Amino acid sequence: MKENLLEEAVFKAIFERRSIRKFKKKPLEKEKILKILEAGIWAPSGLNNQPWRFVIISSEEKKQKLAELTKYKHLILGAPVLIGVFLDKDRMYHQIKDHQSAGACIQNILLSAYALGLGTCWVGEILKNEEKVKEVLELPSYKYELCALIALGYPDDPSERARRAPLRDFILKEF
Repeated sequence: MKENLLEEAVFKAIFERRSIRKFKKKPLEKEKILKILEAGIWAPSGLNNQPWRFVIISSEEKKQKLAELTKYKHLILGAPVLIGVFLDKDRMYHQIKDHQSAGACIQNILLSAYALGLGTCWVGEILKNEEKVKEVLELPSYKYELCALIALGYPDDPSERARRAPLRDFILKEF
């Protein structure tokens, strides 16, 4: 019985979570933010190097500066909190594997936020201005690599979840 509940919860989160681009003006509880980041750090990483690092951004001044670095200005300004996800270059050992680990970490963050009744949107377009983002966040350029900003808050977005093509369209071969 317990296994069925876990199975249902996991698949429900995966299949129902969606990107939220409009948030309520309700502040986030620090405990929820930390719980979400805790879930993030439980992602797998090669050699268990745990290369991810985070910046929690709720400052309106910082959000305003970051908003100028992306075409998704409204999303950055509308989110009560942003989470910057970075890789610590000193912890990295393999470019591809570490980026895959960061992706797994980000997915854990997105799913755990959904489980807590929060909405998220993974903002990757801002990567084109990585150096400027690190300047705004006062991070040493040589030490950290930007992976994403995640907009986080209570959802106020009634739009439908994006659809997916049928699974058969993605399977190249089956032996």
